[in-house]
Amino acid sequence: MLYLSTRGHPQRKRFCDILLEGLAPDGGLYLPERYPQVDGALLTRLRTAYHEQGYAELAFQILQLFIDDIPDADLRALCEKTYTAEVFGTGEIVPLRHLEDGLWLEALSNGPTLAFKDMAMQLLGNLFEYELGRRGEQLNILGATSGDTGSAAEYAMRGKQGVRVFMTSPHGRMSAFQQAQMFSLQDENIHNIAIEGVFDDCQDIVKAVSNDHAFKAKYKIGTVNSINWARLLAQVVYYFAGYVQATTANDQKVSFTVPSGNFGNVCAGHVARSMGLPIDKLVVATNENDVLDEFFRTGVYRVRGSADTHETSSPSMDISKASNFERFVFDLLGRDGARVQALFGTALGQDGRFDLSADPAFAEAARTYGFASGKSTHADRLATIRDTHQRFGVTIDTHTADGVKVAREHSTPGQPMLVLETALPIKFAETIQEALGHAPERPARFAGIEDLPKRVQVMAADVQQVKDYIARHCD
Repeated sequence: MLYLSTRGHPQRKRFCDILLEGLAPDGGLYLPERYPQVDGALLTRLRTAYHEQGYAELAFQILQLFIDDIPDADLRALCEKTYTAEVFGTGEIVPLRHLEDGLWLEALSNGPTLAFKDMAMQLLGNLFEYELGRRGEQLNILGATSGDTGSAAEYAMRGKQGVRVFMTSPHGRMSAFQQAQMFSLQDENIHNIAIEGVFDDCQDIVKAVSNDHAFKAKYKIGTVNSINWARLLAQVVYYFAGYVQATTANDQKVSFTVPSGNFGNVCAGHVARSMGLPIDKLVVATNENDVLDEFFRTGVYRVRGSADTHETSSPSMDISKASNFERFVFDLLGRDGARVQALFGTALGQDGRFDLSADPAFAEAARTYGFASGKSTHADRLATIRDTHQRFGVTIDTHTADGVKVAREHSTPGQPMLVLETALPIKFAETIQEALGHAPERPARFAGIEDLPKRVQVMAADVQQVKDYIARHCD
């Protein structure tokens, strides 16, 4: 299995090389040359694997379709080390919870940091340590977070041999709990950098550093953002897990609604569907930062500047430049790397937008790839949180509320609609208090976390300052 760049670079690489690399040399994102296909027999085997042997075995069987440069025995051991009841609090790992006729929540927030990012990040930490150990190398991870990626990465990498983490985040734009999870870590290999700007500024810095090939090579820079294919691949697994729990036969279809800002989580669903998983619709739920909803409604992809990026009560989706969207557009345009380069490498930089509304391919977004979308506002999420709590006795976080609201607009009678849960409500306690009049339940291990000493460096949105900080702490 070889991997190529979305922007047409001729070089092909194997999994463990792109695991440590992040962006491709031309600034593109890596995808496999082809998506392995899942037929009825294999889907039955995967169904049996989950129900009889558990999530770790399901993960191994899917990952091995994409990874041929890690021995099967080692890959299975890595999956078994990662997906345990001790780490995720339940042997099911991603159990379904029924809300109402046809509507289910897929619980993805049972991990160490109470967010869906743990599902991939815990595996990524083990993969990094394994591969760096094989090579006798070190890696300096540079990441950007709008809330949950940062803490998931830091908890997965803390204490790992050969790994340092430099995590950028938008200063003052995460919830108090999210900030405390990250900034309270005192591990020497963890560095938090609060950028004076929005998430897109953080993401731009990560890409700029990754595109400085000399600096990247000298300081062994890698990524944990969903621009790293390994992380997105790990997320593909829970689409299969949700499907085999919601169905009893392979001719049944399900739909998924995914709260999305950076398009990584729902892009994993696109990969699963491209493999042959019987998904009907992939519904993208956005907040007031509705770049993705606008595209799927109009065919126009228009990024916003810092001043036009709204600060919302579902802050992990306060994103106006969706990195992983490039992977989907690459497939949408028939894997035309030159055209993707023109759109993402040139048009967005010059005009901040591109328009596919007149392109025949745009219709494929709905017809062939099953995409739909919707938007939720602060008032919507308050109403959804209240309604879900009053009718079902279930408290959901703000991002999941966006998903539930939009899911109801796109449900099909008689077909399961699975909403991917994004985090536990305690991470957004202020809004839960506003909606319900009381604070959400807090796991005992996080009691008083906001009062712990914080270790963080506030910095301007300046690429050179970040480079200098990395250099100082690596030399």
